[in-house]
Amino acid sequence: MLAWLEASAVGQVMLFTFVLARVGGLVVTLPLFTGSETPMQVRAILAIAMALLLTPMQLGAAPPASDNLVDYAILMAGEILVGMCLGLGVTVLMSGLQIAGQIVAQMSGMALADVLSPGSETEIPLFASMFNLLATAVFVVIGGHRAVIDALLGSFVTLPLGQGGLAGSLSQTVVALVGESFSLAVRAAAPAMVALLLATMVLGLVGRTLPQLNVLVLGFGINAMVTLAVLMVSIGAVALLFQQYFDPALKALVDSLRPSG
Repeated sequence: MLAWLEASAVGQVMLFTFVLARVGGLVVTLPLFTGSETPMQVRAILAIAMALLLTPMQLGAAPPASDNLVDYAILMAGEILVGMCLGLGVTVLMSGLQIAGQIVAQMSGMALADVLSPGSETEIPLFASMFNLLATAVFVVIGGHRAVIDALLGSFVTLPLGQGGLAGSLSQTVVALVGESFSLAVRAAAPAMVALLLATMVLGLVGRTLPQLNVLVLGFGINAMVTLAVLMVSIGAVALLFQQYFDPALKALVDSLRPSG
């Protein structure tokens, strides 16, 4: 009787650690919790709390067999990879809007106005920070955090504990996500790019017509006003564009998390 209780307790502890590994991989890489603005203690408490809630749902499944520490470490690494793939996939897509902000900052001549990004702990252009905050706000408003948690719960069905790993289609999905991220960046920055191009052409004509004007000094102020005006008009469309990209990207990422073979 004591041997059975001991074996059962060890099995439940191992099951909890595997669930914690998958949840922890997601919490560490999800954009909402990365960076210095979220203390490590908060992330650890959140991961443990979620694992405690999810472990009873997995008690019916047999714990993955691991005869030694090497096998146990390999299984743990596989579970961490599953959670990290979900979090990094969302991060790659959200970075598309940050790239859009960098494009706008470079074309408008305002790239020198850098601010500290808590997520990456580096200095980025002001517009890149604004677009990054926009992506985070839209992600929360559309329920992206709930969708990611739902995807995590679904992964326990499609990819049971102990079978975590990199599926063959995951690499193609990651490449596709990077391409979608760049597509999102170009489409989000397109209104400002077109407006700034037209403003530059007009300033060029003015400079040829009135050579006495200092086009460089005049152009900087005009580019700044044009950029702000276009962003005020198009910011809602950028938010809607990100929402249109998010759902298919998350679905493709979840579909790629299947047992290999």
